[in-house]
Amino acid sequence: MIIMVSNVLFLVYPPLVAGLFSQYAAQVTRGVYLVWGLLLAIGLSSIYFHATLSLLGQLLDEVAILWLLMAAAALWAPRRCLPSPFSTNRRLFQRSMLVLCVVGTGLACLFPALNAFALMAFGIPGTAFMVAELLRCRNPRVLRLGVRCTVLWLCALACWINDRMFCDMWSALNFPYLHGAWHILIAIASYSACVLFAYFHVVCEFPEKLPRLLFWPSDRFELGVPYIVLKGGPNDKPIKEDAHKI
Repeated sequence: MIIMVSNVLFLVYPPLVAGLFSQYAAQVTRGVYLVWGLLLAIGLSSIYFHATLSLLGQLLDEVAILWLLMAAAALWAPRRCLPSPFSTNRRLFQRSMLVLCVVGTGLACLFPALNAFALMAFGIPGTAFMVAELLRCRNPRVLRLGVRCTVLWLCALACWINDRMFCDMWSALNFPYLHGAWHILIAIASYSACVLFAYFHVVCEFPEKLPRLLFWPSDRFELGVPYIVLKGGPNDKPIKEDAHKI
């Protein structure tokens, strides 16, 4: 029951941030709604999996994660890091990612025992891309979110490894909460990473839109829900600290 409840953030984030990112969707890409929809799918499939412990539930959960990773890469992979001809044709790159995603889905169904480790491996290039973008960034607010995201990801990974490798020991200590902690930490880290990549994408490809990082419900509280606004939007109010520099 605790593990199922720990998926609540995957259910809360998508409807909330769909509204916060409406301007971003209208001016940059509506594909961001696909990302939020896949976050919701991960939460629902994880609840189903932990309620039934079935192979179908496991596959639904893991395939949803795969599709989220592929969708995020297709939307936000830095153009300068893509090989030719993808660097000049993002549509071609997105179609290629779709093909890879379909192939990966087939492999996930054929070799379910390897899925968790393969999905974790996808975190390595994602983390490398994010670190590279953060090193180019001089925006203190964005850097702070990047540090929090990285710390949360490392804590989530520690929880997952401990739960996976030392489950019997933690059960003997009557502490069955590590997997639930993994769900909560990875939900926050995943959403934060999506916000950061969405921000860097606009900075690199639509610099005239002057993206800014804000927080809901109060922009003075940086531990709130981060989101992106663009020049001329309803929340586009000057904040000296938030001027982006690369």
